[in-house]
Amino acid sequence: MLDTNDFRTEGMPGEMQFLLERYPRDSWEAHPGFKEKTRHWLGAHVMFRQLADRVRQDTEAYLDGNSDASGYARRLSYFGGLLVGNLHGHHGWEDHNFFPELSAADPRFDAGLEILEKDHADLDLILEGFTRKANRAIKLVQLDEAQARDEAGQLHGAAQAIEAFLQRHLTDEEELAVPIILHHRLRG
Repeated sequence: MLDTNDFRTEGMPGEMQFLLERYPRDSWEAHPGFKEKTRHWLGAHVMFRQLADRVRQDTEAYLDGNSDASGYARRLSYFGGLLVGNLHGHHGWEDHNFFPELSAADPRFDAGLEILEKDHADLDLILEGFTRKANRAIKLVQLDEAQARDEAGQLHGAAQAIEAFLQRHLTDEEELAVPIILHHRLRG
């Protein structure tokens, strides 16, 4: 079993938020350097938070008896698959395209980049464990609903871990990257 206590839970060190004071979150939308590409990237983060919340809430509804097993299995397959697949694709794109662009524009990004890349490796492990539990729960719905409920109970913990991880990671990522984008007028 994956111990989620081994993952980073504290925010970015203050020295890595070097431009956040100059470009605070509540000023981003009004900044002339805030372009559609950045808005789209942040929108993907909103979607990940919503999908993680949906998977957790669906699991809670099933565990509380407010959702039938087959409907839960369909929603878990669909929304869980969207969450896992899109997260893998998104952070792969970040690692290979987006982060190198930020690093080239501002080498101060590199210290934070190391933390974000480690987060991406940790997220892969979390998603692997989640996928294993989700697939097992979906299969057990067909075979043994009592065992499916037990597995869904374990899956609930994994869904909570994904939510907590994403909340910290995505906020850190945004508060490191967006000020650099605005400062250097990137992604226009």
